[in-house]
Amino acid sequence: MTTRIKFCGITRAEDARRAADLGVDAIGLVFTRKSHRFVGLTQARAIRRALPPFVTAVALFMDDEPGWIEEVIADMQPDLLQFHGSEAPGFAASFARPYIKAVPMASVNDVAAYAAQHPGASGFLLDSHAGGAPGGRGTAFDWTRAPRNLDRRIVLAGGLDARNVAQAIALVRPYAVDVSSGIEFAPGIKDAAEMRCFVDAVRAADAVAMVSETGSA
Repeated sequence: MTTRIKFCGITRAEDARRAADLGVDAIGLVFTRKSHRFVGLTQARAIRRALPPFVTAVALFMDDEPGWIEEVIADMQPDLLQFHGSEAPGFAASFARPYIKAVPMASVNDVAAYAAQHPGASGFLLDSHAGGAPGGRGTAFDWTRAPRNLDRRIVLAGGLDARNVAQAIALVRPYAVDVSSGIEFAPGIKDAAEMRCFVDAVRAADAVAMVSETGSA
């Protein structure tokens, strides 16, 4: 299986274009004002326009007001929403858009039980933060805690970079990986070399997994 890649915390159109050129599947724009990677609507529109077809634009929120979320949706037209806070299932599903829900692995012991509370979520992003805390801090959680039999897709996040993502993929076999601080030289400012190294590391890990699966068939 090809591991999908999401670059999160994009704040510049040139970084979005570079991500697309590298074959990244999705980019994340952070619309919660408590984040150092917050983007306003004018900035977001420029980034959105820089994306070619088939690259997913994800709008990230964390316990934000519904009016602000609706304004972002109307203005930017994101393909997918990501809720990173304590949003209730009914709230997350009320915007008539597909969404993924972040799981704060520092606070959640039973991922399956947490996921069952969000039947409308398209997938779950496993991150290392505690409940009520933002992600993007560059710390990993114990990957052995990632469930193998969840009924929806898993996106692995938290402390990933080009040096450890292959190990994470081999252990978890996630549907996708999500990176923010691991490809930056400042919050929201991506490093072109690290972006490329991360994508190369994911593709190499996928190639190793394919050989292993073929050999065991």
